[in-house]
Amino acid sequence: MNFRNAAVLVALAFVLAGCTGDQWGWYVVSPNTETGRVNLGFMIAGLQETVSVSLTAIAISMFVGLIVALPGLSENKYGVAFNRTYVEVVRSVPSLVLIFWVYYGLPVVANISINVFWAGVLALALSDSAFQAEIFRAGIQSVDKGQIEAGRSLGLSYFQRLRFIILPLAIRRMLPPLGNQLVYMLKMSSLVSVIGLQDLTRRANELVVTEYRPLEIYSVLVLEYLVLILIVSQGVRWLERRFKAEHA
Repeated sequence: MNFRNAAVLVALAFVLAGCTGDQWGWYVVSPNTETGRVNLGFMIAGLQETVSVSLTAIAISMFVGLIVALPGLSENKYGVAFNRTYVEVVRSVPSLVLIFWVYYGLPVVANISINVFWAGVLALALSDSAFQAEIFRAGIQSVDKGQIEAGRSLGLSYFQRLRFIILPLAIRRMLPPLGNQLVYMLKMSSLVSVIGLQDLTRRANELVVTEYRPLEIYSVLVLEYLVLILIVSQGVRWLERRFKAEHA
């Protein structure tokens, strides 16, 4: 963890340390009390759902985003129209509204049964795919046309050029925005708690109902997300440095 991230955690620790007194109920989340240990364990158990729904949704959204981006790069006016329409429509719908629609509306429209996890994954992936499509479109367009022409002169098909030349070069440039989208997905996954997913946020909400200590519990929730996202951000930066080192 770099100095900036460590400084953030230290500053937050000082702020929380100053929140002492009779009006505070830190015992509900203190590792020094039996109640606190049980409550902390209950909250941390939601980490698996948060990470699972986020990683699954980001993987699906990247795949869909690439599929949507490719027609936008063609010279076919219908492909371009499809790309622009998809991006503008999906990007205009709030993620929370999309979660409600997928969970409550999709079973009625499509006559299918969908559980909370997959409803959250599908809604988040669909919402994020529009942004992924723009990232892929910009990244692919940034590849030097000379590289593409060289692949064409070697007799490579379009998909071979895409696989062996375009995407490997584009990924290096797209890594920072893709990392940002992963962080964004981790934060947006908290919205799935409204339909019952037992993630970090849902468990914190349930604990508030039983303990009546919202400030203390939500402070721990903030710390959980902060640590998780700082770790992910460091991982993305490590990948960026590795890519630069390999192609230096």
